[in-house]
Formats: sequence, structure tokens, C-alpha cells
Amino acid sequence: MRYRYWDSCTFLGWLKQEEDKVDDCRNAVRAAEKGDIKLVTSAFTLTEVLKLKGEEPIPPGDAEKVRGFFANEYIVLHDVDRSIAEKAQELVWFHKVKPKDAIHLATALTTGPLVGIEQFDTFDNQLIELSGKLGEPALKIGRPNLPGTLPV
Repeated sequence: MRYRYWDSCTFLGWLKQEEDKVDDCRNAVRAAEKGDIKLVTSAFTLTEVLKLKGEEPIPPGDAEKVRGFFANEYIVLHDVDRSIAEKAQELVWFHKVKPKDAIHLATALTTGPLVGIEQFDTFDNQLIELSGKLGEPALKIGRPNLPGTLPV
């Protein structure tokens, strides 16, 4: 199984069908629906995805849509435990990552080696600049770039 970590802004781009993001997300969602990949994220995403700073919130009328999407079997949620929170602290202190972003990165860095996360998908350019600089093996960070057809 292949795994991709999705940042909150990636989920929000898909859920709100944002013009500048939806096309980049489409292949990953289709691959996940077919069972080719799983999308990993922090349980924190369930709340954060409702409103990112500077963005329009998802209205309460869309609660069923949001909850239904996150109930898909191809979405793997990880709780924020002490080890993830402490790793997030290190990211804030030593890499100047914003606290919410640090939770996501720490989740990917902690769970990534266990399940083989191949990329942290985000639209956040500050996080993309950290690609290849964190973790062992180094975590690739970028826009969702899954090809239309996955190799067998």
C-alpha cells in the first residue's frame, strides 16, 4: 500500500473545490477511492479543516459532507500523542515552523517511517521549502503530484 500525508489545506482545497488546488488533488483522491493509496493525516485535521487562517470557513450546513468524506476507509487518522507533540515542539523551536503546521509535520515524521509515507502533500510554500530537510529518511514535501495512472 502507498501512503501520502495530506495537510489541512490540501483537504480544504478538495472539499471546497478551490480552483487553484482541486486539479492537483483529483488524482490522489481517485487513486484512494480505487484502493491504490491511503491518505494519512492528524485527527487535528478534522477541526482545522473547517477554517484556515485567511480562508472562508466551511459552513455548518456542509457538516455531513465533511464528516462523510473523513469517514472514508482510505483516510487514516493519527492521534496527537505526547511523542508527536514533543516532536512538534522541536519543529517550532529549531525550524521555525508554525505550531499547527508542526503538528502535521510531526505526525508525518513519526508515522512516516512506520507506514512508508512517500510525500507530505500541501500547498503551503513555507512547508514545501522544508522538503528533504527533515526526517530519516528525508520527508519529501510538495503539492499533490500523483500521476493520473499509478504503476502496478
